[in-house]
Amino acid sequence: MADAQTLTPVDSGLPARLSAPGLGGRFAPIQQFARQPAVQRALPAIATSAAIGIAALAYFLTTAAPQAQLFAGLEDSDKAAVADALQSAGIAHSIDPATGALTVDADKLHQARITLAGQGLPKAAPSGDSLIAALPMGSSRAIEGEALRSAREADLSRTIETIDAVKSARVHVAAAEPSLFVREDKPATASVMLTLQNGRSLSDGQVQAIRFLVASSIPGMNADQVSVIDQRGALLSDGASSSDMKAFQLQTQMEDRFRRALDTLLGPMLGAGNYSVEVHADVDMSESQATRESFPENDRALTSEQVSRSTSGQAAPAVGIPGALSNQPPQATTVTATAPTPVPANPGTETQSNENSARAFEVGREISVTHNPQGRLRRVSVAVALNQGQKALTQADLTKIDSLVKGAVGYDAARGDLIAISQRPFAKVEDASPAFYDQGWFMPLVQQVGAILAAILAFFFIGRPMIRAARERAAKRAEQNQALEASLLAATDARPAIGQGNGGREITLEMIEAAPSYEARANLVRAFVRQDSARAALVVRQLMQEGARG
Repeated sequence: MADAQTLTPVDSGLPARLSAPGLGGRFAPIQQFARQPAVQRALPAIATSAAIGIAALAYFLTTAAPQAQLFAGLEDSDKAAVADALQSAGIAHSIDPATGALTVDADKLHQARITLAGQGLPKAAPSGDSLIAALPMGSSRAIEGEALRSAREADLSRTIETIDAVKSARVHVAAAEPSLFVREDKPATASVMLTLQNGRSLSDGQVQAIRFLVASSIPGMNADQVSVIDQRGALLSDGASSSDMKAFQLQTQMEDRFRRALDTLLGPMLGAGNYSVEVHADVDMSESQATRESFPENDRALTSEQVSRSTSGQAAPAVGIPGALSNQPPQATTVTATAPTPVPANPGTETQSNENSARAFEVGREISVTHNPQGRLRRVSVAVALNQGQKALTQADLTKIDSLVKGAVGYDAARGDLIAISQRPFAKVEDASPAFYDQGWFMPLVQQVGAILAAILAFFFIGRPMIRAARERAAKRAEQNQALEASLLAATDARPAIGQGNGGREITLEMIEAAPSYEARANLVRAFVRQDSARAALVVRQLMQEGARG
C-alpha cells in the first residue's frame, strides 16, 4: 500500500519548468498541451520543421529579389516623376548607383509599367500626328504653318533617334515665307542637335546620312544647309573637322599596323609582358601636283631637208651706170702666178648657179608632272622597352632586335626615321581587377552559405536538443509506467477486487493521474466513483466551476 502510493511520476523537462511556482500557473494550458502523448511523439517532427522554416526564412531575408530595368534612357525629371508614382502605388524600386537605371522587382515589372501608363508616365515627346490632331479648328494660317513645321520636326527627331548611337535628337527648321519674287526667295535651313550614347560616336557617313535625310524631308533644302552638332557642342557637319578626323584615323591605322607587326615579331621571342612598343607616325595629309615643261639646249634632230639647185649660161648683161663711163674699155689685166681661171667656151657668156635648201628640225621638249597624294608617311618613330630579367640581353642581341624592328617598320634613314631600344627592369604592376568580395557572385554565395549555416545551427542548437529532451522524457516515462504497472499488478494480485467493499484499496487522485494508460485510468476513475460517489461529484462540480471562471 505504501509502495503503491509513493510511485508518483515526476515529469522533468519543459512542462515542469512551465509549471514552476514563480510563473504563477500562467503556462498551465501549455503544460497540459505539451504533456499529451501525441504532442510528445510529434516533438521531433516539430523541431525539424521549425529548423527548416528558420533556414528558409533566413534565406529569403538575405536573398534579394531579381531586379529588372523599368525604362531605358529616361531623363532625370522623368525618373523623379516615375519614382514618386511607384512610391505612391506601393511598388518597391531602386536606383543603380553605377548606371542610374531605375529598377523594380522582376515579378512586378509589368504591374509597374501598367500603373505608370495609367498616369501618363513617362512623358515622351509628342509625335507629329498628335500635334496635328491637337490643332484647334478655326486656326489662322500662321498657326497652321507653325503646327505643321513642329510636326515635321517631331517626326524627323523620332526617325533620327532610331539610329543605335543616338540617344535623343532635336530638329529645328528655319524656313522663310514664300515670296512672289523669285530673287527674294531664301532657301530653308535646319539644325540637328544630337545626344549620343555613352562612349559612342558617329562616322562621317552617318552624319552625311542624317543631313541628307533632313534635306530630303523638307522641300527646297540642300544637304549643305543642314548643321549637325552633338551634346558637347562639336560641329559634326564641319568639313574641316571631318578632314582632321580622317587624318587622325589614318595616323592611328598606320600606328596600329606597325604595332601589330612588332607584336607579332617580338612576342614569340620575348614573351608577353616582357616588352612594350610605342609607335608614332608622322603623316603628311597635304596633297600637291606640279607640271614642268623644259627644252634641252643641245637636244634637236633633223627631220626633213629639201635642196634645189639651178644653173644658167648667157651673155653678161650690161652693168654699170648708163652714160659715157659705161662705154669705156676695161682696164688692162695683169698676169699673176695664180692658177688659171677656166675660161668659158664662149668668151662673151657668164655661168650663174642658184642653190636653195629647206631643213626642218625637231627640238626636244620634256614635260614632268609630280603628284604627292594624301597620307604620305614622312617619318616614323619607334620606341621599344625590354624587360631586363635575371639575365640581361647582350649588345649583340640588342643589335639583332634593332635590325628586326627596322625591317618590320620599313626603316629609311633618308626619311629621318628613329628607332630607340632600351632595356630596363619592369616594375611590378598591381592587379587592377576588383577584389573577390567586390565581385557580383560573392554576395549571393555568402547569402546562400549563410542560409545553410543558419539551418544547420538551428538544427543542432534547437532541433537536436528538443529531440534529445523528448527522447529522455519518453524513456523516463516508460520506466515510470513500467514500475507503476508492476506495482498495480502486484496490488491486483493481492486484492483482485479494487474498490469493492470496505476491504478494497483506497483510490486517490494521485493514482488516477499516474495511471500508465487510458484504460487503467478509466478503471481507476470508475472505482473511485464507486468508492466515494459524493466526493467524485464534488470534484466534478469544482472542475466545472473552475472552467466557468476561465
